[in-house]
Amino acid sequence: MSYAFDFHSITQNLGPLLEGLVTTVELTIAANVVGLTLGFVIAMLTLSRWKALRLPATLFVEFFRCTPAIVQVIWIFYCVPILFDVYFDAIAMGVLALGLNLAAFNAEAYRAAIQAVPREQLDAGVALGLNPLQRVLYIVLPSAVRTSVPVLITNGIGTFQQSALVALVAVQELMYVGKSLATESYRPIETFTVVALVYFAVSFPVSQLVEYFERRRGAAGI
Repeated sequence: MSYAFDFHSITQNLGPLLEGLVTTVELTIAANVVGLTLGFVIAMLTLSRWKALRLPATLFVEFFRCTPAIVQVIWIFYCVPILFDVYFDAIAMGVLALGLNLAAFNAEAYRAAIQAVPREQLDAGVALGLNPLQRVLYIVLPSAVRTSVPVLITNGIGTFQQSALVALVAVQELMYVGKSLATESYRPIETFTVVALVYFAVSFPVSQLVEYFERRRGAAGI
Protein backbone atom coordinates (compact mmCIF):
# COMPACT_ATOMS: atom_id res chain seq x y z
CA MET A 1 0.00 0.00 0.00
CA SER A 2 1.49 3.34 -1.10
CA TYR A 3 -0.88 5.59 0.86
CA ALA A 4 1.02 7.93 3.23
CA PHE A 5 -0.87 8.58 6.43
CA ASP A 6 -0.79 12.15 7.73
CA PHE A 7 -2.55 13.00 10.99
CA HIS A 8 -1.33 16.60 11.10
CA SER A 9 -4.75 17.98 10.23
CA ILE A 10 -6.25 15.95 13.09
CA THR A 11 -3.79 17.18 15.69
CA GLN A 12 -4.40 20.74 14.54
CA ASN A 13 -8.16 20.37 14.96
CA LEU A 14 -8.50 18.47 18.22
CA GLY A 15 -10.44 21.36 19.71
CA PRO A 16 -13.38 21.16 17.29
CA LEU A 17 -13.39 17.36 17.52
CA LEU A 18 -13.57 17.54 21.31
CA GLU A 19 -16.38 20.08 21.08
CA GLY A 20 -18.21 17.71 18.76
CA LEU A 21 -17.67 14.88 21.25
CA VAL A 22 -19.09 17.04 24.04
CA THR A 23 -22.19 17.73 21.94
CA THR A 24 -22.52 14.00 21.21
CA VAL A 25 -22.30 13.14 24.91
CA GLU A 26 -24.86 15.85 25.78
CA LEU A 27 -27.21 14.49 23.12
CA THR A 28 -26.75 10.96 24.45
CA ILE A 29 -27.38 11.91 28.09
CA ALA A 30 -30.48 13.95 27.27
CA ALA A 31 -31.85 11.23 24.98
CA ASN A 32 -31.27 8.63 27.70
CA VAL A 33 -33.20 10.73 30.21
CA VAL A 34 -36.10 10.81 27.75
CA GLY A 35 -35.74 7.15 26.85
CA LEU A 36 -35.50 5.87 30.42
CA THR A 37 -38.48 7.81 31.75
CA LEU A 38 -40.78 7.67 28.73
CA GLY A 39 -39.85 4.05 28.09
CA PHE A 40 -41.12 2.98 31.51
CA VAL A 41 -44.40 4.87 31.03
CA ILE A 42 -44.90 3.27 27.61
CA ALA A 43 -44.09 -0.16 29.01
CA MET A 44 -46.79 0.25 31.65
CA LEU A 45 -49.26 1.35 28.98
CA THR A 46 -48.49 -1.68 26.80
CA LEU A 47 -49.44 -3.86 29.76
CA SER A 48 -52.66 -1.99 30.45
CA ARG A 49 -55.91 -3.94 30.34
CA TRP A 50 -57.57 -1.04 28.50
CA LYS A 51 -57.18 -1.20 24.71
CA ALA A 52 -57.41 2.58 24.39
CA LEU A 53 -54.11 2.81 26.27
CA ARG A 54 -52.49 -0.46 25.23
CA LEU A 55 -52.88 -0.24 21.44
CA PRO A 56 -51.39 3.25 20.89
CA ALA A 57 -48.46 2.39 23.15
CA THR A 58 -47.86 -0.89 21.31
CA LEU A 59 -48.09 0.90 17.96
CA PHE A 60 -45.54 3.46 19.15
CA VAL A 61 -43.10 0.72 20.14
CA GLU A 62 -43.51 -1.24 16.94
CA PHE A 63 -43.22 1.85 14.73
CA PHE A 64 -39.92 2.97 16.24
CA ARG A 65 -38.53 -0.57 16.40
CA CYS A 66 -39.49 -1.46 12.84
CA THR A 67 -38.42 1.64 10.93
CA PRO A 68 -34.84 2.81 10.29
CA ALA A 69 -33.54 5.31 12.83
CA ILE A 70 -32.23 7.52 10.03
CA VAL A 71 -35.74 7.83 8.60
CA GLN A 72 -37.08 8.75 12.04
CA VAL A 73 -34.43 11.46 12.49
CA ILE A 74 -35.07 13.02 9.10
CA TRP A 75 -38.87 12.79 9.48
CA ILE A 76 -38.85 14.46 12.91
CA PHE A 77 -36.49 17.22 11.74
CA TYR A 78 -38.35 18.08 8.56
CA CYS A 79 -41.94 16.88 8.97
CA VAL A 80 -42.80 17.73 12.58
CA PRO A 81 -42.29 21.50 12.07
CA ILE A 82 -44.41 21.45 8.92
CA LEU A 83 -47.24 19.28 10.23
CA PHE A 84 -47.49 20.57 13.80
CA ASP A 85 -46.02 24.06 13.49
CA VAL A 86 -43.52 23.19 16.23
CA TYR A 87 -40.01 24.55 15.93
CA PHE A 88 -37.06 23.75 18.18
CA ASP A 89 -33.35 24.22 17.70
CA ALA A 90 -31.34 21.43 16.11
CA ILE A 91 -30.07 20.02 19.42
CA ALA A 92 -33.58 19.77 20.87
CA MET A 93 -34.86 18.05 17.74
CA GLY A 94 -31.94 15.63 17.91
CA VAL A 95 -32.76 14.81 21.53
CA LEU A 96 -36.41 14.30 20.58
CA ALA A 97 -35.58 11.96 17.69
CA LEU A 98 -33.03 9.90 19.60
CA GLY A 99 -35.09 9.90 22.80
CA LEU A 100 -38.25 8.61 21.15
CA ASN A 101 -36.31 5.87 19.39
CA LEU A 102 -34.63 4.85 22.63
CA ALA A 103 -37.93 4.94 24.54
CA ALA A 104 -39.38 2.29 22.23
CA PHE A 105 -36.50 -0.11 22.82
CA ASN A 106 -36.36 0.62 26.54
CA ALA A 107 -40.10 0.01 26.76
CA GLU A 108 -39.56 -3.57 25.58
CA ALA A 109 -36.79 -4.05 28.14
CA TYR A 110 -39.00 -2.67 30.89
CA ARG A 111 -41.98 -4.74 29.77
CA ALA A 112 -40.04 -7.99 30.02
CA ALA A 113 -38.67 -6.96 33.42
CA ILE A 114 -42.11 -5.93 34.70
CA GLN A 115 -43.60 -9.25 33.66
CA ALA A 116 -40.79 -10.95 35.57
CA VAL A 117 -41.74 -9.28 38.88
CA PRO A 118 -42.88 -12.11 41.19
CA ARG A 119 -46.60 -12.15 41.79
CA GLU A 120 -45.93 -12.62 45.51
CA GLN A 121 -44.39 -9.14 45.70
CA LEU A 122 -47.47 -7.56 44.15
CA ASP A 123 -49.74 -9.52 46.48
CA ALA A 124 -47.65 -8.34 49.41
CA GLY A 125 -48.15 -4.76 48.27
CA VAL A 126 -51.90 -5.27 48.16
CA ALA A 127 -51.78 -6.83 51.64
CA LEU A 128 -49.91 -3.77 52.91
CA GLY A 129 -52.63 -1.51 51.59
CA LEU A 130 -50.60 0.10 48.78
CA ASN A 131 -52.66 1.66 46.02
CA PRO A 132 -51.83 0.87 42.34
CA LEU A 133 -49.56 3.90 41.94
CA GLN A 134 -47.65 3.06 45.12
CA ARG A 135 -47.22 -0.54 43.98
CA VAL A 136 -45.76 0.71 40.70
CA LEU A 137 -43.38 3.17 42.41
CA TYR A 138 -42.24 1.00 45.32
CA ILE A 139 -42.42 -2.54 43.91
CA VAL A 140 -42.62 -2.68 40.12
CA LEU A 141 -40.27 0.20 39.21
CA PRO A 142 -37.28 -0.76 41.44
CA SER A 143 -37.49 -4.43 40.47
CA ALA A 144 -37.92 -3.70 36.76
CA VAL A 145 -35.03 -1.23 36.67
CA ARG A 146 -32.72 -3.60 38.54
CA THR A 147 -33.52 -6.47 36.17
CA SER A 148 -33.29 -4.45 32.98
CA VAL A 149 -30.12 -2.45 33.78
CA PRO A 150 -27.82 -4.40 31.38
CA VAL A 151 -30.26 -3.98 28.48
CA LEU A 152 -30.83 -0.31 29.29
CA ILE A 153 -27.09 0.36 29.32
CA THR A 154 -26.68 -1.50 26.01
CA ASN A 155 -29.49 0.58 24.51
CA GLY A 156 -27.77 3.69 25.81
CA ILE A 157 -24.56 2.71 24.02
CA GLY A 158 -26.59 2.25 20.85
CA THR A 159 -27.99 5.77 21.22
CA PHE A 160 -24.47 7.16 21.62
CA GLN A 161 -23.54 5.50 18.35
CA GLN A 162 -26.78 6.45 16.58
CA SER A 163 -26.24 10.09 17.53
CA ALA A 164 -23.99 10.20 14.44
CA LEU A 165 -27.20 10.20 12.38
CA VAL A 166 -28.10 13.74 13.42
CA ALA A 167 -25.02 14.92 11.50
CA LEU A 168 -27.25 14.56 8.44
CA VAL A 169 -29.40 17.44 9.69
CA ALA A 170 -26.46 19.71 10.60
CA VAL A 171 -26.24 19.06 14.33
CA GLN A 172 -22.59 19.79 15.03
CA GLU A 173 -21.73 16.65 16.95
CA LEU A 174 -18.67 14.43 16.56
CA MET A 175 -19.59 12.91 13.20
CA TYR A 176 -20.58 16.27 11.69
CA VAL A 177 -17.30 17.85 12.78
CA GLY A 178 -15.38 14.84 11.48
CA LYS A 179 -17.13 15.01 8.12
CA SER A 180 -16.40 18.73 7.81
CA LEU A 181 -12.76 18.20 8.76
CA ALA A 182 -12.38 15.36 6.25
CA THR A 183 -13.77 17.59 3.51
CA GLU A 184 -11.53 20.53 4.37
CA SER A 185 -8.32 18.55 4.87
CA TYR A 186 -8.82 15.97 2.09
CA ARG A 187 -7.85 13.34 4.68
CA PRO A 188 -10.99 11.20 5.08
CA ILE A 189 -9.11 8.03 6.05
CA GLU A 190 -7.28 9.64 8.96
CA THR A 191 -10.26 11.70 10.06
CA PHE A 192 -12.86 8.95 10.08
CA THR A 193 -10.38 6.53 11.64
CA VAL A 194 -9.91 8.91 14.56
CA VAL A 195 -13.67 9.48 14.82
CA ALA A 196 -14.26 5.71 14.88
CA LEU A 197 -11.61 5.30 17.59
CA VAL A 198 -13.28 8.00 19.69
CA TYR A 199 -16.63 6.21 19.46
CA PHE A 200 -14.89 2.97 20.40
CA ALA A 201 -13.03 4.57 23.32
CA VAL A 202 -16.32 5.73 24.83
CA SER A 203 -18.45 2.69 24.00
CA PHE A 204 -16.05 -0.09 24.97
CA PRO A 205 -15.74 0.74 28.70
CA VAL A 206 -19.52 1.01 28.95
CA SER A 207 -19.92 -2.37 27.26
CA GLN A 208 -17.56 -3.80 29.86
CA LEU A 209 -19.82 -2.31 32.53
CA VAL A 210 -22.72 -4.26 31.02
CA GLU A 211 -20.72 -7.48 31.24
CA TYR A 212 -19.89 -6.67 34.86
CA PHE A 213 -23.57 -6.30 35.72
CA GLU A 214 -24.35 -9.53 33.91
CA ARG A 215 -21.66 -11.39 35.88
CA ARG A 216 -22.93 -9.97 39.14
CA ARG A 217 -26.48 -10.99 38.30
CA GLY A 218 -25.28 -14.48 37.40
CA ALA A 219 -23.28 -14.78 40.63
CA ALA A 220 -26.27 -13.61 42.64
CA GLY A 221 -28.55 -16.03 40.82
CA ILE A 222 -30.90 -13.27 39.71
